[in-house]
Amino acid sequence: MRKIREILRLKYECGRSNRDIGQSCGIGSSTVSEYLQRVGMAGLAWPLPEGLSD
Repeated sequence: MRKIREILRLKYECGRSNRDIGQSCGIGSSTVSEYLQRVGMAGLAWPLPEGLSD
């Protein structure tokens, strides 16, 4: 969950590309895209709700 939080932070606070995020987090850009898609399908948005734990 920490990696997903970091991906969301980099995407929505810093405006970084999926490729940049992937390099920063040590994962592929397609994985970043998949995570962002899954977060959207789950109905979550940035910032994440306060009570949501890792």
